[in-house]
Amino acid sequence: MTKYPTNQSTSANPHHFVQEAPVTGVPINPQYPQQNYTQPPRNVPWSTGLCDCCSDLPNCCLTCWCPCITFGRIAEIVDHGSTSCGVSGALYALIGILTGCPCIYSCVYRSRMRSEYMLEDRPCNDCCLHFCCEACALCQEYRELKNRGFDMSLGWHGNMARQQNQGLQMPSAPVMESGMKR
Repeated sequence: MTKYPTNQSTSANPHHFVQEAPVTGVPINPQYPQQNYTQPPRNVPWSTGLCDCCSDLPNCCLTCWCPCITFGRIAEIVDHGSTSCGVSGALYALIGILTGCPCIYSCVYRSRMRSEYMLEDRPCNDCCLHFCCEACALCQEYRELKNRGFDMSLGWHGNMARQQNQGLQMPSAPVMESGMKR
């Protein structure tokens, strides 16, 4: 160990050195408990690629011919049922008719979905992606929700009812035997 000079001088030796512990950055006082820090979770990749549209051909065709239905289904799940598929799809179509650019509305839902499921912001920013390839983005979002266990045709409330009923057996009607007397 190295000896470090102190500002105190003694009468016996003006060049008196006192040995001190080097500073390590680790507290040595046991009254402070050690805290375990974990890194925030990283963004996870999408379950399918942006151009994997043909992996779900029925949805690909529906999105190409009527994207408002695909968007409405996505929006209802992302909104947790606070807006219906019909309302979201109609608003999407109306924005598309009035502005010619329905991606103004749909990119917001991709951002919300990415935030909720901690998905990567790839291959580019949400608005740019929807502007350049609206159909591919909608198909990818639809497949992602489907791969996460949602039956997209049921909507939010239908999926929640299905989830609640999965672990419960429905009681059956009592069976009467033919020879029983009342």
